[in-house]
Amino acid sequence: MKLSVNNKTLSLQQPVVMGILNATPDSFSDGGRFNTLDAAVKQAQAMIEAGVSIIDIGGESTRPGAPDVSLQEELQRVIPVISAIRARSDVWISIDTSKAEVMKQAIAAGVDIVNDVRALQEPGALEVVADSDVPVCIMHMQGQPRTMQFEPHYNDVLSDVADFLEQRVTECEQAGITKQRLILDPGFGFGKTMAHNYHLLAHLEKFHCFGLPLLVGMSRKSMIFKNLNRQPVECVAGSVASATLAAQKGAQIIRVHDVEQTVDALKIVQMMQDNK
Repeated sequence: MKLSVNNKTLSLQQPVVMGILNATPDSFSDGGRFNTLDAAVKQAQAMIEAGVSIIDIGGESTRPGAPDVSLQEELQRVIPVISAIRARSDVWISIDTSKAEVMKQAIAAGVDIVNDVRALQEPGALEVVADSDVPVCIMHMQGQPRTMQFEPHYNDVLSDVADFLEQRVTECEQAGITKQRLILDPGFGFGKTMAHNYHLLAHLEKFHCFGLPLLVGMSRKSMIFKNLNRQPVECVAGSVASATLAAQKGAQIIRVHDVEQTVDALKIVQMMQDNK
């Protein structure tokens, strides 16, 4: 399994790390740390040196209760960062956005992947990605960030999430986005209770039925920090444990804040897999 774009190929035969770079003042874990261009570029370089495969740049927080960000504000936050990193490195870059215009300008600035928590359901998003050749990650979310944690409910969380992803895969293919460009994310923490999240993790392998790369993001989320009764930044061990479990269950892309520690953990998982 692999991703291809712009004459580049990223092998997913072994799990790879996607490092989170929030160009925001209000993200739940590291908001404000990297919302200047110099700080963002330095953090990107540190992640590259630590062994990151993809850098995921976002300009709008999607934490529970997060306010909306205007198109112009989001563009001002992310496009200079994308351009600066691309000028220095050919590392894979992902844009974490739901806005079609942000996707369009980010692709023009050199991103390799679109990562959309709203699964290309916002106006124009499907068309922008279809008109490009970049891979896209479509994620399941119940509700919207502002309200998604108000009593989320499922008949069966596994089948409900799978049904949604299947529907979006079909929509993408009908719009002209080939299956080879699709990545799936079950959406840990997006409209799900603690029990829902851990049930998804316990049965993560069921999502391999699609035959598509699986991206998971649990790093420092409430399913970890509430379980451990800690602050998000104090949850490195819990986040790495979650990443390790996801990798053992076959997730190909692990989205994290703590790149170096996760890269190390995945090397251990891979060595075990190689010596079964």
